[in-house]
Amino acid sequence: MVNFRKILYRCRISLTGRPKKSTRELSVQNKVILVTGGAKRVGSAICRRLHARGAKLVVHFRSSNEAAKALQTELNQQRANSVALAQADLLDHKQLSGLIEAAVQHFGQLDGLVNNASSFFATPLGECSSDHWNDLIGSNLRAPLFLSQAAAPHLRKQQGCIVNIVDIHTERPLKDYVIYNAAKGGLQSLTRSLAVEMAPEVRVNGVSPGPILWPEAGKWTNEAERQETIAGTLLKRCGEPDDIAKTVSFLIADAPYITGQIIAVDGGRSIHL
Repeated sequence: MVNFRKILYRCRISLTGRPKKSTRELSVQNKVILVTGGAKRVGSAICRRLHARGAKLVVHFRSSNEAAKALQTELNQQRANSVALAQADLLDHKQLSGLIEAAVQHFGQLDGLVNNASSFFATPLGECSSDHWNDLIGSNLRAPLFLSQAAAPHLRKQQGCIVNIVDIHTERPLKDYVIYNAAKGGLQSLTRSLAVEMAPEVRVNGVSPGPILWPEAGKWTNEAERQETIAGTLLKRCGEPDDIAKTVSFLIADAPYITGQIIAVDGGRSIHL
């Protein structure tokens, strides 16, 4: 009888008798990663997780000045001069390339970009406005595109990567969130398009959160709405910000052969809606 397990193992043995290593080992040790919207909520969890693995961070924020400084102090106490802050309004197109250049100038390189910053609010059909469009499309789609474009030469040089924070509702739209759904749907498509455009030097992937942190406004301030959402998951519980952070970290540091993919982190909700 053929022993396939032994054959497969032998295929991995080098001439020295040891298993062959991957042709491309990844690590975030001393890699420079820019995280947009990194001062609070899921963004801060991503920063803490990447920093714990040895990354240097550029934490972007718009108005969360105190939270950003507190996070910087916390992480720099663990490892001196490992975290820089960058304030920018992502709705101002002129500031986007400057944000990338600020990151590169501070640390001398850029290895990763996490497009996490996002506006989120309801826009029922009949109440949509151009201001709503500019805000939601600007933060969720336009900024990731132009930040990625500005970062591209730096990321190619470092054989880096991009991770976009998408949303499970790109597949099944959330009622009354017409523009947000469109923006995140565009980001999902952009993720795959960038993977094609930036290959083979740069990997581009996305993470689609489900119920992780409740929005600070809207219908989810109602406990009944929250319980209904949780009931729609297969795991019957809410996720944690670190669930997203771990997945982002995996895509950056442990997935050299993954690009153009969107990973749902939602307790099974996207297949059980």
